[in-house]
Amino acid sequence: MKKVLVLLAGAMMLAAPALAAEIPLVASEAPAYNCDFEPSCEVSPGVYGKMSSPVKSKFNLSIGGFVRLDYAYNSQNLGTLGFLLPGGGLNRSGSVADQQDQSIFTARVSRFWLKVAGPTFLGAKTNALIESDFVGLTANLGNSNENGELRMRHAFGTLDWTNTQVMFGQFWDIFGPAAASTVDFRQGASFGTPNNPRVAQLRVTQKVNFNADNSLKLVLGLQNPSQDATNGVGGNVPNVAGQIMFVSKALGVGPGFYGMSLNSLQAGFFGLWGNQSGLNRSSDVYGYGAYAFVPLLKSSDGKSRAMTASLETQAYIASGMNWTGATAANLAGSTAAKGYGVYGQLIFYPIQDLGITAGYERRNGMNYRALSASNVAASVGPPAVAAFNFEEYNELIYANVAYDLNATVRVSAEYLHAKTQYNAPIGATADSGQMNAVRVAAYYFF
Repeated sequence: MKKVLVLLAGAMMLAAPALAAEIPLVASEAPAYNCDFEPSCEVSPGVYGKMSSPVKSKFNLSIGGFVRLDYAYNSQNLGTLGFLLPGGGLNRSGSVADQQDQSIFTARVSRFWLKVAGPTFLGAKTNALIESDFVGLTANLGNSNENGELRMRHAFGTLDWTNTQVMFGQFWDIFGPAAASTVDFRQGASFGTPNNPRVAQLRVTQKVNFNADNSLKLVLGLQNPSQDATNGVGGNVPNVAGQIMFVSKALGVGPGFYGMSLNSLQAGFFGLWGNQSGLNRSSDVYGYGAYAFVPLLKSSDGKSRAMTASLETQAYIASGMNWTGATAANLAGSTAAKGYGVYGQLIFYPIQDLGITAGYERRNGMNYRALSASNVAASVGPPAVAAFNFEEYNELIYANVAYDLNATVRVSAEYLHAKTQYNAPIGATADSGQMNAVRVAAYYFF
């Protein structure tokens, strides 16, 4: 056996020069390593060993994202996910959790993405994006905050013509386009801006140009029925959702989400319809609302944020849409839970690198208070248990500042006040809960 190994090793050593001669390396394609620590320079390529050989794809590939460290202080204990506002109501005043404040650090909201630009198809540009963060299920299972779990956020492909786009994959829910610019990663989704859900969908966007400055944007899509996993009630048809928005350059552009973009005037309507059935019930799931983004102080050159300001606002009515956060429950007794939401936000940049944001949100029940002991008693299953615990309204007030140290590093701080009003007390605890919170974050964008 030893002789075989010796002969094999000798043959490989003799063949290596011949193989190298037959397959010459082009200097520009040869991998370049950091050899400051020879003879083992190849052990640590990439960011550790300064490897200069680029990652390549058969298409045009770009990589980006951000590293983010968050610190959160909450005046009540929100559990392992305390770096986020609750997905539902707050702890009631006087409860054990309400009497425990909380400090928590996390880097789990750090994010990375890959973008691809591929070949054309029938005159359309083709693109794709896949994006992940680390706010997966681990924390929900009660494990340490340090054990972040990879979570798919967006994963979609697009076909883009001049005025038409076809998108397929997972992206933001079409219902409720507003996104609150909070340091809090949940962005008040359960307090009046149900924008956080990312759902599998097929959508078509059509732009209708009136002139060089004014156009109409039409969006129509089929979405995964987002109520498909709520309290044993499933969606039996895909949700149909759409938007119709007037877009105008007449007022210039003002700072958009967290000042990361400059947007022009946009105003219009949005809506969603679906159906859910189960537990001997069947009801329509629907929502409709209005949205507006208005540049109040326009950019001087379309690029600078200095002395710019904008107003973003949204209002909606929804029925049975708790999975998106539009309502606090999908059923109120034996009927669909109905509610409304309102939201308004101001963004002001006095100088290029300093942004100031303030906003208000409220999600309110419409038929929760009408519940009576008789229709609750007639209910079957989980809705009956939860009927006396409906969130009558959730309210959020926030203000934050963000400062860009350079093109890649941002620091920000925020104060939030949140309140949940329940429609009836449980046990000896109060019928409401309130919380004050401070959020501080540092970002490194790449």
